[in-house]
Amino acid sequence: MNSFPLLYKRIRRLREELGLTQEEFAEKAGFSYKFYQKIESGRKKQIWLETVDRLAEAFGLKTSELLDEEEPKIRTKGK
Repeated sequence: MNSFPLLYKRIRRLREELGLTQEEFAEKAGFSYKFYQKIESGRKKQIWLETVDRLAEAFGLKTSELLDEEEPKIRTKGK
């Protein structure tokens, strides 16, 4: 089963929970805006583990928490 659609939805929800735009979150995670936009929209079909690590770190999560079946809770708030 491909769990990437769940990841796309999850990172959008988490970003919105932080109150950040796609541009703001991309900067926080160290990605270009266009690259992050492709990830969140599901247009980026292959994602390296390093990319998932960076997403998780930007959310203040462990990679395993971001990928877990349970919805993660963000520990950091704001920009």
